[in-house]
Amino acid sequence: MEYRYANHEFARLPALAADLVRLPAAVIITSGGPAPTLAAKAATATIPIVFAPVADPVRNGLVASLNRPGGNITGVAALAAELDPKRLELLHELKPSGGPLGVLLNPTRPDAQTQLDSINAAARSLGRPLVIGGASNVQQIDAAFETFTKRSIAALLVGADAFFSSQRMHILTLATRHRWPAIYQWREFAQIGGLISYGANRGYAQREAGAYVGKILKGATPSDLPVQQAVKLELVINLMTAKALGLEVPPTLLARADEVIE
Repeated sequence: MEYRYANHEFARLPALAADLVRLPAAVIITSGGPAPTLAAKAATATIPIVFAPVADPVRNGLVASLNRPGGNITGVAALAAELDPKRLELLHELKPSGGPLGVLLNPTRPDAQTQLDSINAAARSLGRPLVIGGASNVQQIDAAFETFTKRSIAALLVGADAFFSSQRMHILTLATRHRWPAIYQWREFAQIGGLISYGANRGYAQREAGAYVGKILKGATPSDLPVQQAVKLELVINLMTAKALGLEVPPTLLARADEVIE
């Protein structure tokens, strides 16, 4: 196994993908959203590429369709940014009043504008004002939190993004310091102290991608392997964090939770 990390510097991805092609790799596995897979796609049309997970690989231009991906790419799709409007609804359910909702987004995501548009539409339907903070590095995260403080947000949505997942301890520390209820994409956030998470099961997606790699190494071609979908969504609530925030979680929300951390 040869590993290449861009450390969330998207500009490095093309060179890293080209490096793997020069080896040459038998299969290239990508993780961290659409950007690494797009870089790998641009680097080779022959080496098989398996992604895990990627949101809407058709819209992101990775495959022709889910059933018939075509070309040299397949993998596992999972709802990510598409769930941000639902996350905003859950946050509103937790904090139905008390000020605007903060939203932390990465403006360098390939689908950043679509993500922002869907969140704004959800906010309008809820009648909640938003404070948007953009961040693609640690310094910008800190600056966004300063903006949230000045605007007196009531709660925080951390938008779906691989960079935010890599900075989850830093983000959680800031949210805890300001005592803001916050909702996140992956269960890993709730497991280390985040209030609530709602998203796909990432472990399932990665296991399915591994199974596809095994099939390809045994002779299967990516074009014959339909894109799998991580359809199970998980709502995780950390009651310990809720108690520390002095927040009463509505019983109706607790009843819908797949896991409650006490």
